[in-house]
Amino acid sequence: MQTISLGTDETKAIARKFAKKFESGVIALTGELGAGKTTFVQGFAEGLGIKDKIISPTFVLIRQYKIPDTDKTLFHIDLYRIEKFDELGLEEIIEDPNNIILIEWAEKASDLLPNGTTWINIVQEGENKRKITISD
Repeated sequence: MQTISLGTDETKAIARKFAKKFESGVIALTGELGAGKTTFVQGFAEGLGIKDKIISPTFVLIRQYKIPDTDKTLFHIDLYRIEKFDELGLEEIIEDPNNIILIEWAEKASDLLPNGTTWINIVQEGENKRKITISD
């Protein structure tokens, strides 16, 4: 699936709609710096009913949020500054079926991601225009 977003609000709306259909697993986010990966995660979290402020985990690497009215947890992971993944505990996070995991810069750990990972590529095509491609 491919769609065009004409701004931050549209990117979040696309992500909110997608979140309502996503039950569990890994979403791998790719795209250049500033393309809108964190914006997508913010909308996705809103779609799950999470009220917390979602900010990039660039420096802390992993943030987790309880998904309201479920026993599930949303993990927001940013691999931009990471080269070695063995100490992050990614495998344990991915293996837990109660986790929904969104990973920015996921291409850096593609060999660790399970079959069935949903890939979302965001390409900025102008100041406010983004092309969002979702593939399984």
